[in-house]
Amino acid sequence: MTIQRLLVAAGVWLLLCLSSGQAQALTHDQARAIAAGETDARIAALNAAAAEGAAGLPDFVQALLDDAVKLTPKQVLVVDGTQVRDAVSGQPATLPEDAEDVLNNNRMRGALQAAQAALQLFASDLATRRAAVAELAKQGLDASKLPLLDKALAGEADADVKARLAQLRAGLLLTSPDKAKRLEAARLLAAGSEPAIKSLLLERIAAEGDVEVKSALSQALSALESRLAWGERAGLIFTGLSLGSILLLVALGLAITYGLMGVINMAHGELMMVGAYATYVVQNLFKAYLPGAFDYYVLLAIPASFMAAALVGAVLERSVIRWLYGRPLETLLATWGISLVLMQAVRSMFGAQNVPVENPAWLSGGIQVLPNLVLPYNRLAIIVFAMLVLAGVALLIARTRLGLFVRGVTQNRRMASCMGVNTARIDTYAFSLGAGIAGLAGCALSQVGNVGPDLGQSYIVDSFMVVVLGGVGQLAGTVYAGLGLGILNKLLEGWQGAVLAKIMVLVFIVVFIQKRPQGLFAMKGRSAEA
Repeated sequence: MTIQRLLVAAGVWLLLCLSSGQAQALTHDQARAIAAGETDARIAALNAAAAEGAAGLPDFVQALLDDAVKLTPKQVLVVDGTQVRDAVSGQPATLPEDAEDVLNNNRMRGALQAAQAALQLFASDLATRRAAVAELAKQGLDASKLPLLDKALAGEADADVKARLAQLRAGLLLTSPDKAKRLEAARLLAAGSEPAIKSLLLERIAAEGDVEVKSALSQALSALESRLAWGERAGLIFTGLSLGSILLLVALGLAITYGLMGVINMAHGELMMVGAYATYVVQNLFKAYLPGAFDYYVLLAIPASFMAAALVGAVLERSVIRWLYGRPLETLLATWGISLVLMQAVRSMFGAQNVPVENPAWLSGGIQVLPNLVLPYNRLAIIVFAMLVLAGVALLIARTRLGLFVRGVTQNRRMASCMGVNTARIDTYAFSLGAGIAGLAGCALSQVGNVGPDLGQSYIVDSFMVVVLGGVGQLAGTVYAGLGLGILNKLLEGWQGAVLAKIMVLVFIVVFIQKRPQGLFAMKGRSAEA
C-alpha cells in the first residue's frame, strides 16, 4: 500500500512538473501580442509573459531589442544573419516576401530593457541577480512589474538582494492609490539604507496629499537620514585620512631637507612632479613593450620615481644648495627659481597639458562598507604606502650608518667633520633622500589625481605647514600634523566649504605657532653649539 501511494505521488508530481513547464512556455499568441499592436497592449502582454516566467521569453526579448523579429500573418520569425527560425518553436523556417519588420519606439524599447533586467532576477548566478536589481533601480519601474517583483522576492535566498528587491517593491507601492499600501511602503522604506531612497521619499512627501501617509513618509525619511549620516561621517574621516596620508608623503621629504638640514626648498613640489612623470614614463614603456604585464607597472614605477627625483635632488644640491647653507633667504629665492626651471622643462618635454596615468586593475574599484560609503582601492593603497615609507624613513634615520651620519652632521657639522665624516657627501645623500621621498609622493599622487607641470604647487604650502606644525626635525610630529590637518581640513570643508576651510586651517596654524613656536614636538636636549 505504501509503495502504491509513493507511485501515485510520484506520478502526480511528474504531471505537475509537465503541466507547469507547458504553462510557462512562450506561446504563439503571447509572442504575437508582444511583437504587434499598440504600445500599451504590447507592454501589457510583455509584463504578463514575464510574470508567468514564460520559457524562451529572454531570447525573444533580446531578438526584439536587436530588431531581428519579423511578422507574417501566421508566424513570428527571428532572423539571425542568414538563419530564420520560428520564435516560439525554434524550428528552422523560410522567410516569406511579405514578412514585415517589427518596429519598437523608445517607450517599447525601454519596456523591453526593463523586462530583460527583470527576467535576470531569476538567474541562478548571484552576481547576475545583483546586476539585474541595480539595472531595475536605475531604469525605474511601474506598477505592472509588481507581480514580477513579488515572484522574485518570494524565491530569493540572498539577504542583500532580497532587501534591495523589497525596497524596489516599496517604491512601487508608494504610487498605489490604496492608502494601506502606501503606509506599508513607508514602513518598508524606513528600514532601508540606500541613498536613492532619500530622493524618492522627498519626492513622494511633496506629492502626498494624505496627512497620515505624509507623516509616515517623513518619519521614514528621518530614520533613513540618521542611518546615512553614519556613512557620511565615516566617509569624511576616511577622506581626511587619505588626504593626511598624501600630506604625510609630501612632507616626509621636506622634514629631511628642511627639518633636519634647514634648507627651505621651494622646489620640493617640483621634485614630486618629477616622480609623477617618471611614473607616467614607466606606464608608457609597459604599454609599448610589456602590455601583458601592465597591471604591475606600479611596482617598477615606485623605485623609478624615487631614483629620478633623487638624481635631480643630487644635481640640485651639488650645483646650487651646497653654496647656500646657512643663508635661508638666498636658498628660498634660488630654489623658487629652480622650481620655475623644472616646470618649464617638463612643459617642453611633455607638453603643458595634464598627462593620463592609469590605475592598474588591482587599484581600480573599491570596498563598499556601507550603501553610501565606498573605500577606493587606490586611496587605501596610498594610506598603506605612506605608512610603509614612514617606517622605512624612521628606520633609516634611527638605525642605519647613513642616518647616524645625517643626524651627526645636522647637529654639529664641525664635530662630525673632525670625526672623519665627509660632510659634503652626507649633505648630498640627505638631500637626495628627501628628494627621492618627494618622488615617491609624486608616484602615489599620480594614482589619484592629474599629473601636470603644476602638480607640486598644490601641495608645497600644505607640506611646509605640516612640518612647522609638527615640529622642525621631528618625524613623529610630521605624522600627527599630516593626518590631523587632513582630517581637520575635510571636516571643515563639509561645514564651511573648501575655500573657507583652507583659511580656517591657516588661521589655526598661525595661532598655534604663536602659542607654541616649537610645534607639536620640540627638540629635546641642549644644542651642541651652545
